[in-house]
Amino acid sequence: MAKVTRDDVARLAGTSTAVVSYVINNGPRPVAPATRERVLAAIKELGYRPDRVAQAMASRRTDLIGMIVPDARQPFFAEMAHAVEQAAAERGKMVLVGNSDYRREREVHYLRAFLGMRVAGLVLISQGLTEQAAQEIEAWEARVVLLHERPEGVDDVAVVTDDIGGAQLATRHLLEHGNAYVTCFGGPDTTPPVGDPVTDHVEGWRRAMVESGRSVEGRLVKAPFNRYEAYQVALELLSGPDRPPAIFCATDDQAIGVLRAARELRIDVPRELAVAGFDDVKEAHLTDPPLTTVSSDRPAMARAAVDLVLDEGLRLAGSRRERVRQFPSGLVIRRSCGCG
Repeated sequence: MAKVTRDDVARLAGTSTAVVSYVINNGPRPVAPATRERVLAAIKELGYRPDRVAQAMASRRTDLIGMIVPDARQPFFAEMAHAVEQAAAERGKMVLVGNSDYRREREVHYLRAFLGMRVAGLVLISQGLTEQAAQEIEAWEARVVLLHERPEGVDDVAVVTDDIGGAQLATRHLLEHGNAYVTCFGGPDTTPPVGDPVTDHVEGWRRAMVESGRSVEGRLVKAPFNRYEAYQVALELLSGPDRPPAIFCATDDQAIGVLRAARELRIDVPRELAVAGFDDVKEAHLTDPPLTTVSSDRPAMARAAVDLVLDEGLRLAGSRRERVRQFPSGLVIRRSCGCG
C-alpha cells in the first residue's frame, strides 16, 4: 500500500501543502476554521501520519524537549518533571527526562544525547555547568533554560524560586513558636557554595536566626537530600545530649526522614520537636503530623520554562536581571511546627 503524503491530504482537502503544514504544526500562520476542518477530515480519511523524522531533518528541530534532573526518585524533581511535561503537552511537545545523579559527566552525557536528537530545547536543573557542557550547548546553538537552580557564572535564562525568602519565613515561624533556636539540615559537602537552592535555604535560615539575635554556631547539620540518609543523620542527632527544640530542613525529603527518626525515638512532634521543610511535595500532606513547609507555584514555573525554551524572542529579550524569573515562596502551615 502506497504511503499517504502531505500532497495527498492537500489534494483531498482542496488546499495547499503549506496550509496542511500549518494545521499539523498549529502554525506559524493561522488557518480559517472551515479550512482546518477540511484538512483534519482529509487526514482522518486518508490515515495520514506526519513523518516526524523528516520534519526534524528539515527544520533541524523535533517536537521534543530534553529535561535533565539530578534525581527523579526525589519527589520534588519528579513533581517538577511532571509539571514540565504537562506544560510541554499544552504546546504540542513531548519531554525526554534524564537523571544526572548529581554527576557532571552524566549531565554532559545527556546533553550530548538530547542535542543529538535535535530537541527543540533543554530544561536543565544543574548543579554547575562544566566548560565541556557549555561548549556542547554553544556548538549546537541549543535553547537552554535553567530551572530551580542557577549555577554561579552561568549567564542564561533561568526560572527560580525565592529560596532565601522562603527559608526565612519557615525559620521565623519556628522561632515565633517560642523555640530557643532552630537547627538547620543543610546539604552534604558537595553542595555548591553559590547558586544552589539548598545553599540559599541555609542562607535564609542563617539570616532569620541572626536577625532574631540567635547564634548559628554549631547548629548547621550536613545531611544528604534524600529521606533515607537524612533519617540516619536525624537518629544520631535526636538521640544525643544536644537535641534541638526545632529543625528546619532544606528539603521536604529530609524532613520526612527527621519525622521518621523522631517517631522511632518516641519524640513527640510538635510538642517536643518542631519541624519544617521546603518544597511542599505531595507527601507533606500525608506525614504524621502533616508537615509545615515552603511552597512555590511549580505549574507556573514549568510553563514559564517551557515558554522560554520554545519562544526564542522571550528567551533572548531583556537584561540579565530580566532573564531570571523568580517566583515567590509561601509558607504552608500544618501541624509539625506546633500550629493547631
